[in-house]
Amino acid sequence: MPTPGRGATVGFWAAVVFLAALVLAALLPGLFTAADPVRTDIGAALLAPSPAHPFGTDQAGRDVFARVLYGSRYSLMIGFGATLIALVAGLMIGAIAGLSRRVGDGVLSRAIEIIMAFPEFLLALIVIAIIGPGETSLLVAVAIAVVPAYARVARVQTLVVKRAGYVEAARTLGVSPVLTVLRHIVPHTIGPLLVMATMGVGTAITAAAGLSFLGLGPKPPTPEWGLILSDGRNFLATAWWIAVFPGLVITATVVSTSTIGRHLRLRGAGRGAGATHRAGRRP
Repeated sequence: MPTPGRGATVGFWAAVVFLAALVLAALLPGLFTAADPVRTDIGAALLAPSPAHPFGTDQAGRDVFARVLYGSRYSLMIGFGATLIALVAGLMIGAIAGLSRRVGDGVLSRAIEIIMAFPEFLLALIVIAIIGPGETSLLVAVAIAVVPAYARVARVQTLVVKRAGYVEAARTLGVSPVLTVLRHIVPHTIGPLLVMATMGVGTAITAAAGLSFLGLGPKPPTPEWGLILSDGRNFLATAWWIAVFPGLVITATVVSTSTIGRHLRLRGAGRGAGATHRAGRRP
């Protein structure tokens, strides 16, 4: 099995440092800027990047750097929150499907496959159309859209554990289904799901930004990455910095989460291969 090389390790730690700085900025944006992200100043509208305004100002004279920093609160909250909800819900659904008899498993599996036939962004749009736009709706919509992917992985892992005999032994001893899941399913399933979730945070952030760009998330003048991009789309020729800088931050965030996820997946595969090799050498 491949293991991360030196270059991959450097990339991993660079991604960790970037995400740590981004989380710090989301929690304590005042450490990085004294500007108010929603205060308007028409006299300072569309100023190019400068020491006073590192990312320039937008059409209302608002500091883009401050808006990007404060916007990380919303984007990270939605990205991590939606991913956590999807992971827990997917684990539950997948475990139920894997532990069910043939009919129950078949029904849930077909439902998962049908839902996954639709693009995740389209599913999120449908959910938003049903429950209405807004911050909470955005989080729920993104979470629901990605639940089937986690459920499918959890189901496969549950079936692997089920074939190993743990589940049947627990049933024979009269162990409740809840304890069976907690003792045997979750420990064997959570690893792949956590790696998947790490890589999925970036996808959730991108989906949330896309929905906000369409006006289906927080309302102006909320400093949210998708809204900032939407503000800048009409000024690309004259004030490119309004859209380019938040776009670069979104890209860096997605690349960082993907890099960390790939690194964890390779490390996990390497440990699994090593354990198998050691087991094979035992007399």
